[in-house]
Amino acid sequence: MSTPLKSRFSANRAKWIRFSVWAIITILFSIWTSSGWWLLALPFFLDLYITRSLPWSFWKNSKNKTFKSIMDWVDAIVFALVAVYIINIYFFQNYQIPSSSLEKSLLVGDFLFVSKVDFGPRVPNTPLAFPLAHHTLPILNCKSYSDWPHWNYKRVPGLSHVKRNDIVVFNFPAGDSVPVNYTNPDYYSLCTYMAQENNVTTDVAGQYIKSHPETFGKMIYRPVDRRENYVKRCIGLPGETIQVKDNVVLIDGKPIEDQPGVQFNYYIQTKGSYISEEQFRKWNISKDDRSMIAQTDYKATMLPFHKDANGKMNPVYQFPATKSVIEQIRKSAAIDTILLEPDVLGELEIGGLTYPLSPEIKWKRDHFGPLWIPKKGATIALTHQNLLLYARVIHNYEGHNLVVRDGKVLIDGKPATNYTFGMDYYWMMGDNRHNSADSRAWGFVPEDHIVGKPICVWLSLDKDRGLLDGKIRWRRFFKKAF
Repeated sequence: MSTPLKSRFSANRAKWIRFSVWAIITILFSIWTSSGWWLLALPFFLDLYITRSLPWSFWKNSKNKTFKSIMDWVDAIVFALVAVYIINIYFFQNYQIPSSSLEKSLLVGDFLFVSKVDFGPRVPNTPLAFPLAHHTLPILNCKSYSDWPHWNYKRVPGLSHVKRNDIVVFNFPAGDSVPVNYTNPDYYSLCTYMAQENNVTTDVAGQYIKSHPETFGKMIYRPVDRRENYVKRCIGLPGETIQVKDNVVLIDGKPIEDQPGVQFNYYIQTKGSYISEEQFRKWNISKDDRSMIAQTDYKATMLPFHKDANGKMNPVYQFPATKSVIEQIRKSAAIDTILLEPDVLGELEIGGLTYPLSPEIKWKRDHFGPLWIPKKGATIALTHQNLLLYARVIHNYEGHNLVVRDGKVLIDGKPATNYTFGMDYYWMMGDNRHNSADSRAWGFVPEDHIVGKPICVWLSLDKDRGLLDGKIRWRRFFKKAF
């Protein structure tokens, strides 16, 4: 075989090899995702590597160096965006811990790799979206996604299922309706607070919020995959009964062991001295997490803090701590009193609102339940009590029109005496139990809201320290996040 023919044969073989590799990847990906749409990429790969009927790289023959340089950048950027889009949806996603709800297991400033393949990636509800922008485009301050087309929930097979004590990233269940000027508390809690303050129903409060965009902002609806990302620990599984008694979590009536990073809020009174910054660092208590109780504070008058002969109270600090840190504090000769923060102090409910946001069910942050967690295929009777607990699940998460008229329950216009759940649900809680807006506040996490499982910390920055003073937490690099 002559040299030119041999070179041409080698080039053609290389093209066919490239095409074959991409064709196999596309076919396997289509099988994995159970979607034939991906096979539409095969003709493009065939033309790109073999037939070359379309001018894929037309700019490379241009004599204009500026145009050629710009198009090279455009080509690279488009390829990168497409690759990132596919990777973020089906494989991995970056996530930053924004709040202290999981401390001391995961810290504020931790950057995580979140695996989508562990629990199975979701096919996006809103497939037309700008990569790397969750729901809002920066600077432009507009939606980063298109409402059309909208695909129903579908999950690709994963490596495992959500288990107890798994740390899980999920879309915020109460984040469907959002007044853009008031994102915290969520819309439903905001309605409840306003209803209580003004002695009206939550429906009236909701109508007031919607009719006053100049104060609360425009009311927007976000599909499931565009709701805020939260990260918590899974405590309760589908079909189980969750309960909290004196800060102890019970599953089906039996207490479960807390993870080592679980912490609660405490009041710490010294014998007269102030706690140094160095000591707080040893206890790993951040500046944002701690505060001092003033002499005139409501808590100072309600809690049994010690006072001297002149009625002056020694310094009192409030901060969250793990059991191991509290044991260290107890051994300190400078500490006088250690009190666990209650969920109710006099007439003040420190723990805040709890699910199901009903005045008929008066659960508290530290005394909650028992509450059964819905399981796919399970059926419940539609009693008044069950409607208080599960009406939001039936209407908001499973999409049925639920109405109670003349004492009768109508689902999608038809009389119903029972209901069978269409999805599994989970109970998520933060390890920072007294500083976590979790399932105790907004209820169940539906399976279609599950995003993925954090794998490891790839970067960790301490907001309390400077760059040359330990800002980078080197010891947390590649630390397991589960």
